[in-house]
Amino acid sequence: MTEIDAKALGADGAVRTASAFPPTPTTVARRPFRASPKLPLSLVGFAAFLLAWHLAVEVWRLPRFAKLPGLVEVFVEWTSTDPMYGVSLFTAEYYQHILVSLKRIVAAFSAATLLGVPLGLLLGWSQRFREYVFPVFETLRPVPILAWVPISIILFSGAETSVVFLTFIAAFFVTTLNTMTGVQSIDPSVVRAARCLGASPRQIFRHIVAPGALPHIFTGLQVSMGVSWFSLVAAEMVSGEFGLGYLINTAYAKIQYPTIAIGMITLGAVGYASSALVRLVGARLMAWRLREIGVGR
Repeated sequence: MTEIDAKALGADGAVRTASAFPPTPTTVARRPFRASPKLPLSLVGFAAFLLAWHLAVEVWRLPRFAKLPGLVEVFVEWTSTDPMYGVSLFTAEYYQHILVSLKRIVAAFSAATLLGVPLGLLLGWSQRFREYVFPVFETLRPVPILAWVPISIILFSGAETSVVFLTFIAAFFVTTLNTMTGVQSIDPSVVRAARCLGASPRQIFRHIVAPGALPHIFTGLQVSMGVSWFSLVAAEMVSGEFGLGYLINTAYAKIQYPTIAIGMITLGAVGYASSALVRLVGARLMAWRLREIGVGR
């Protein structure tokens, strides 16, 4: 229950406390601290992946993986001060590609969040608005990101804006749909109880609907971040001039296979870190909301 569940509006419009609901507990039992096994298990998983890569390519030399670069070859190229193919941890070009991709992700993801979350809240809250907008939304949502490339080129003259737009489109649909689902998942009895206590639609939306949809919203944002990176790489391969996707595509065209692996590993690491940041913000915001309503103090 939120703070609105324990309040009622009087005839004069003043807010009065109601006793229809029991007080919200202000303390929760604390569990003893235990070291999380997630980090060691994650390291084991990464080690197993790297070992399988090394065995398949450099030890067993399986025919299927004959053209793939080996783990040792990639590591040597990645850490070389004078890389054979021009990109390593010690070259400015490597960090330029990362920075350009990050700037595009931040712009596209921010725009998708600022537009997708409010639209999703409205779609979930207003049935009439949903009847007008959702059919169009569902018609456009399945269109693959590459199918938007000609439209983006027509709409925007610059390659930079086109890449950001393509990334935004993919993230926008995911964010909006998950936000709408979050609103629709709220227990209708909670909304009815608030109405019986005299809460206005604005109060219900602010204190029940929006906070209640937060778990779905941040789940959607995590998925949206992953989709953003996927779409960004596709867009950079098509019309980008810099970025990790451009680096991977150029390396493939020049038969620089170690650079392809470097780009993919870097892409995975940066994508993992950005998704972890979204999860952290979501966890902090949810904890703040619980403290605000008196739970977990």
